[in-house]
Amino acid sequence: MEDYAGEPAEIGSALVRTSFLVDAVYADAARQFDLTTAQSQLLCIILPRPFGMFELAKALGLAKSSITGLVDRCERRDLVRREAVPGDGRASLVTLTPKGAQLAEELHEVILKRTAELTAGLDDTERDTLLGLLARVVTGNRAPSAADEGACPSAEC
Repeated sequence: MEDYAGEPAEIGSALVRTSFLVDAVYADAARQFDLTTAQSQLLCIILPRPFGMFELAKALGLAKSSITGLVDRCERRDLVRREAVPGDGRASLVTLTPKGAQLAEELHEVILKRTAELTAGLDDTERDTLLGLLARVVTGNRAPSAADEGACPSAEC
């Protein structure tokens, strides 16, 4: 495949480098709170509202067995709890405990600050353009958006 300016190879490379930057934000923030990156992402996702296990697995891109282990580890640290879904004896919602909610709020603030630093060199118009273009990429690929999944760093989370 030939490499043209603005074409798939260049765009792909820019997206990968951007992904590395965002991953580093989560990893650094997680370490600050003695969490794994996956734990920090889980806490951010459920900060605005409880999620079902299937929803969490989908939002985090994890298999059912992996999400179960992740929730178990967060439960052992008293960060989350499972609550039964009324009318469905097999389903449960994962919600934050008071300790988990406090930690998630603090974590969220750190992540918001650090992600804002990633775009500090852009003016408001450029940030709006970037947000719009990224939203189109996400929507065009049927990926869940932060607003759909509650994923940090959304405005509400």
